[in-house]
Amino acid sequence: MSNLTKNQSLDKAQTFSSCANADPKLYCRPVIGILSHPAPDNRSYIAASYVKLVEAAGGRVIPLIYNDPDVFQKLELVNGVLFTGGRSKSGLYYDIAEKIFKKVKEKNNMEDYFPLYAVCLGFELLTMIISEDKNILEPFSASKQPSSLQFVENVKFEGTVFERFPPNLLQKLKTDRLAMQNNCFGISPEKLRNTPKLSEFFKILTTCTDENDKVYVSTAQAHRYPVTAFQWHPEKNAFESGLPMIPNSDDAIEVTQHVANFFIREARRSPNRPDAQKVRDSLIYNYSPEYSGKDGEGFDQVYYFGQRQARNL
Repeated sequence: MSNLTKNQSLDKAQTFSSCANADPKLYCRPVIGILSHPAPDNRSYIAASYVKLVEAAGGRVIPLIYNDPDVFQKLELVNGVLFTGGRSKSGLYYDIAEKIFKKVKEKNNMEDYFPLYAVCLGFELLTMIISEDKNILEPFSASKQPSSLQFVENVKFEGTVFERFPPNLLQKLKTDRLAMQNNCFGISPEKLRNTPKLSEFFKILTTCTDENDKVYVSTAQAHRYPVTAFQWHPEKNAFESGLPMIPNSDDAIEVTQHVANFFIREARRSPNRPDAQKVRDSLIYNYSPEYSGKDGEGFDQVYYFGQRQARNL
């Protein structure tokens, strides 16, 4: 078979669903855009654990390099977005995250189903962006510690990330330390509920308690949009081993898998069918991760990206 014929076959396969007995409205090869995070040396990075989280449920990844002038063109190639954890809350990175979030809302308002997962810093960014208050976050002491999740009273799991968790695993989430926390900021349930722009956007699913018995929101979901925010790190259980307190038990791994599955199920509902060759040219497979876990701390693997300056904000 010639290269041209092979490419045509690949294009056809990626344009149409090839899943046996699949709903033709669903896209079986969804692509997730992961926003890169600023690195201290003027590069940016994505921890490989986030990439693996997506791949674990059958998704593919395109890095949305925050300071790349093509970042919003790449956004048109994906079926959902993931905001990672990290530290940066200002400058160009904040501006790009804000604009991507607005694009997510625009797409969904136009019935272009487009999910967003926001983890740790990602949740904090959404809190700031939605409230239009960059000083809204509160300090918490929940660094490098696993915890249980406390579900809010009368919470309904249908349509949420927890909808397909087995009952026994939901019970263990309430009692066992299966959720990895690593945050110094967040928002209390009271502050979220008493901030109209936040309470109109988010409903609280779970809370956690920090080392000083202060309660913060640990999982939230948008009322009207396919947006889920985690103050904990579902990607770490299965794909990070640098810290001894990361939960790596069978139950913890199952938590990670269910979180991944929900995200990719949501992404399959996206009507976007991006050009197959443009997707292949942009996939994370065009980059190589670096092993960064030799010192036994931090991320096991990281993708680094060179500095370019974004334009046309």
